Amino acid sequence: MATDDAMIAALLREREGLVQSGLTDRAAQVDEQLKLHGYEPADEKAGAAKPSSRSTPPKGRKTRSAETT
Repeated sequence: MATDDAMIAALLREREGLVQSGLTDRAAQVDEQLKLHGYEPADEKAGAAKPSSRSTPPKGRKTRSAETT
């Protein structure tokens, strides 16, 4: 099962890049691959959940300070 989890994570990363690049046709193909691996998008499960913003660092990580020494 860990292999499927890694594959789903990789496909989700790929899909995000394709969507940002405007390649919606290719993103739809990735969606089909995700379905084959048993993944259902969160917005279909819980109703249009918005992805987290990257303007804040991931939990447990600190950003570099603006100071230079």
